[in-house]
Amino acid sequence: MRQSSHRFRGGRLILTTAVIAAAVMTSGCTRIRTHQGYQVDKLLVDSIQPGIDNRASVEATLGTPTFSEQFGQGDWYYLSRDMRQLAFASPKPVSQTVLRVSFDGAGNVSKVSRTGLETVQKISPSGDKTPTLGRHRSLFQEIFGNIGAVGAGGMGGGGGPTGPGPNGS
Repeated sequence: MRQSSHRFRGGRLILTTAVIAAAVMTSGCTRIRTHQGYQVDKLLVDSIQPGIDNRASVEATLGTPTFSEQFGQGDWYYLSRDMRQLAFASPKPVSQTVLRVSFDGAGNVSKVSRTGLETVQKISPSGDKTPTLGRHRSLFQEIFGNIGAVGAGGMGGGGGPTGPGPNGS
């Protein structure tokens, strides 16, 4: 009888160790959800009306925009994005809302528009080099390629026999 209880304790220890090991290994596989940007409140967004609201009333209702247009009428953008990430993988957008509030010349709201995930673009870098147009030069050509070119006549160097002297003559 004593031997069977000893086996039971050993089995329980192995089972407990296996459960703890499995919990530790799967804890790195948890999903991470994050929110970035503006917290969209549908009721507040729907209350912005073209022809009625202006910049001051939009800011009082929605707050400061995430960013604003630098040229043109100065449209305001409110960006909201929910991301999901599994362990060490790259984060992926789950939902996105870009709220654009357009203003006319007098600062009154002319249009309110929304876009979603359809505007998200996936950019995949190609290898470890950025392709460029033009000559393909080696490291040594880049380092030593300009030797003798600095100050050469006709290259913008000052004061040679073909250019004006320091007094302009």
